[in-house]
Amino acid sequence: MCDLVARTGRLQQRYEHGSRLVAGCIPFRYINSEEDGNSESGKVIQVLMISSSSGPGLLFPKGGWENDETVREAAVREAVEEAGVRGTLMDFLGDYEFKSKTHQDEFSPEGLCKAAMYALHVKEELEMWPEQKTRTRTWLTIEEAVESCRHAWMKDALVDGFCKWHKEKMEKGEIIDEDLK
Repeated sequence: MCDLVARTGRLQQRYEHGSRLVAGCIPFRYINSEEDGNSESGKVIQVLMISSSSGPGLLFPKGGWENDETVREAAVREAVEEAGVRGTLMDFLGDYEFKSKTHQDEFSPEGLCKAAMYALHVKEELEMWPEQKTRTRTWLTIEEAVESCRHAWMKDALVDGFCKWHKEKMEKGEIIDEDLK
């Protein structure tokens, strides 16, 4: 049995200017790759996506940012609850606005949401996590993830946020993974 429990309900939910505030992340890792039978191995980046509990398509972990936590704590919590992963929360990738069809309430009657997204370098995949009965995890290349995103705003977070961030880190020679030294 999983000792972790997913938070539910809206009592602690944060709102700003009629939008529900959401925190999430794009979990990533590096895997070894040998291309075309070449004996030199390189690193390939993969991102983790999860199944939606409300329909087809894949998502990045995200959920409501609550009053008793920082936005970074909320992003880490959602990664554990929805995707069952832990790691190093890295840089802020941007705010992404979207309209939720399933989360309209008295504070956001139109279902407007603003998601703060971060990069999460995955260090551990949990065997058991709070939402494992309703979600599956899938590691994908960036290209596969772009094709699999259920929502346009998540595709934007991946392409315009994560990919640009990662490219800048690599161009500056900043080490993201100690194994890449």
